[in-house]
Amino acid sequence: MAAALRRTAGGGRRASGPRRTAQGAGVRGRSGWPAQAPGTGPPDRWQTPCCQGDRYGKQLTGRDVRLSATTHTDVSTGLPTVLCAGVPVAAATPAAAAAAVVRLATEGVAADVHLCNAYTLALADRNPRLGQVLRTATLNLPDGQGVVWANRIVHRSRSLPPMRVYGPDLFLDVFRTGQDVGLRHYLLGSTPAVLEQLGAELLARFPRALIVAAESPPFREPTDGERQSQLDRIRASGAQIVWLGLGTPKQDYEAARLVAAHPAVFAAVGAAFDFVSGNKPQAPLWMQRNGLEWLFRLCSEPRRLWRRVLWGHPRFLWAAYKGARQ
Repeated sequence: MAAALRRTAGGGRRASGPRRTAQGAGVRGRSGWPAQAPGTGPPDRWQTPCCQGDRYGKQLTGRDVRLSATTHTDVSTGLPTVLCAGVPVAAATPAAAAAAVVRLATEGVAADVHLCNAYTLALADRNPRLGQVLRTATLNLPDGQGVVWANRIVHRSRSLPPMRVYGPDLFLDVFRTGQDVGLRHYLLGSTPAVLEQLGAELLARFPRALIVAAESPPFREPTDGERQSQLDRIRASGAQIVWLGLGTPKQDYEAARLVAAHPAVFAAVGAAFDFVSGNKPQAPLWMQRNGLEWLFRLCSEPRRLWRRVLWGHPRFLWAAYKGARQ
C-alpha cells in the first residue's frame, strides 16, 4: 500500500498496445459539440427525432424548435447531450455515466471528463479558456443539482434525468465496476496525507481495485520539466484512468493538457478526494437531493467559498438564460 501510494510514482507497468482516441467534432481527436447544424452533419451524430416533436409526439414550434436543435447524442459516449449555458452537458443517469467512463477507459480511448456544477459553468461563461476546454471535452457531466434543474427547464420538451451525476459517487461507482475488468487507476491531487487516507478507504471498499500510483503535485504552477516528468510517470504506470482532484479550473486545464499528450481517461472530480477520504464532511443526503449542498459547504468553509456562492450562482443563472435565448 505504501509503495503504491507514494508522493510520486516511479516505474510501473507499461501500457500495452496503442490506444484509440474518441472520434467526434472536437480538437485533437476529442469529441466536441458538432460544428454543423442539425441535418447538415453526419447522420449518426444528431438525434434527429428530437428536432421533430416532443416525447408525446406533439410537433414543436418556435422556441421549442430552437431548443431541440441544441440536443444530440454524442457518438463517443453514446449519451444524450444538451447545451447548458453554452456548454454541452450529458443528460445521463449516474449509472449510465459510470458505465460510459468505464467503457472509455477499457477501450483505451483518450478522453477528458469534467464534472460541471453551477460555479464551473459560471466560470466558463466568463473565462474563454475554460469555456473552450469544456466545449471541446469528451464528456461533461451535471455535478450540480442546479445544472440538472436548468436543463430540465430549458429543454422541457425532452425527457431528461431528474438526478445529477455527483462527482464522489461517480468516483466510487467507477472504482466498483472497474474491479471486474481490472481497471488501473492513478490518483493525482491533494496532499500525501489525504492520498494515503483515500487509498486505504478505496481498497477497504473495493479490495480488487488496482491503484497503480498516487501523486500529490506541488501547490504552485509546475515547471515544464515537472510537467513532462509527471506525464512520463503516468505513461509508465500503465494507468487507464487518471483522477484529478486539483480544484476548478486547474483540474480542467490539466485534464485537457494531459489528454492531448497521452491516450487515457482523465477525470476531473474536484472535492471527491476530500469527501471519500473523510478529510471533509459531506452534506446530508436530503440537502444534496434538494440542491442545498452549496449551503452546507458554505457553512463549513465560509472564507473559501463565499465568493463562489455570491458571484457564481447569479452568474450561472445569467449564463443559462443567455444560452436559452440564443
